Amino acid sequence: MLGFLLRLLPFWVREPVLIAIGSVLGVRLMYFAVRDHRLVPAGLGVVFLVFTAIHVHTVVRALRARRNPSPASTASEAAVHAAVQPQPQPGNQPQPQPQPQPQPQPGTQAGFGPPPGPGAPKKDHNAWAQAVAAVALFGVIGAVLWAGPRFMPSGDNTPHPASCSDGTHEELPKAFKQTPQPVTGEELCKALNRPDLAKLLGTPGETASSASGNNNTALLTDGKVAQPDAEVAFDTYTVHVSATYDDLSTAQYVKLMKFGNETDIKTLSVLGRPAVLSSDHTMKLEINLATDGGSGGPVQQGPLARTLSVALDRHDRGGYCDITVWSASGALPNDAVLLDIARKVLPSIPERPAR
Repeated sequence: MLGFLLRLLPFWVREPVLIAIGSVLGVRLMYFAVRDHRLVPAGLGVVFLVFTAIHVHTVVRALRARRNPSPASTASEAAVHAAVQPQPQPGNQPQPQPQPQPQPQPGTQAGFGPPPGPGAPKKDHNAWAQAVAAVALFGVIGAVLWAGPRFMPSGDNTPHPASCSDGTHEELPKAFKQTPQPVTGEELCKALNRPDLAKLLGTPGETASSASGNNNTALLTDGKVAQPDAEVAFDTYTVHVSATYDDLSTAQYVKLMKFGNETDIKTLSVLGRPAVLSSDHTMKLEINLATDGGSGGPVQQGPLARTLSVALDRHDRGGYCDITVWSASGALPNDAVLLDIARKVLPSIPERPAR
């Protein structure tokens, strides 16, 4: 439809519009090709730029032909004009002579009459009106292209942030029913999967690739201690949050750390609650699916992780929330990042009531 409308336009309107559209699309595609290092946009950009160059050449030739008319065309017009002039006859009284009919010149069509003589006014294109019409039409096309994505469904492949809920709600374990006001894994995931989480991690350009929440119970407790958790993964960092509803206070937890493998222990206070920072290595498990039935290697030491443990209430009655960050490369953000995440997530976890 757009091509049909363009063909109906006069030459001096259609060509500037095609040049403008081709140059804008060509430059835009070449920019995407250089930025994303992709060959397909580069090829399309070259096609549009060649298309634009051809139309620019056509316009230049038309301008030159308009400014410098062909000498052969001028000579033919002069011959035709001389042929239609009456010739003087000898004698006292001129005899009326029949008017010779001009013969059609080669390249002309019969029925259209002789070309206009020197005195006939030439029809000239209104260049200013055509230029204004071309600019106005290009502005309308640009406005449609700019506003179209706002009112039409997008078909691009832009990645969207991962969602926490998959639409299914599993039954909570018995430990959750016996715990006052426990948070669920889905609630933890929604509290962690914030739009500004990547910015808090120092990687604002990244999008969450996965987000999940689980209603688990703590290990070695025979399913009697609720321990919901959630995890959000980015290209650079992975953040894991869990809430453990046991009777262990943060002070007792710090004493246990000193007998474990945790390093770089630092006690502090977050939102008025006792807290402690510690570091420990994650576990790395490799599974080879190439063999029959798959085979797994021994559990290895993974990259270092940094954890902030905060008491579930201001009076440290028992239970704690762990916020852990790690990366596959082993790089870690500074401790201020963990504190910022805790200040965003902890208000979503109800404080543990007095028992």
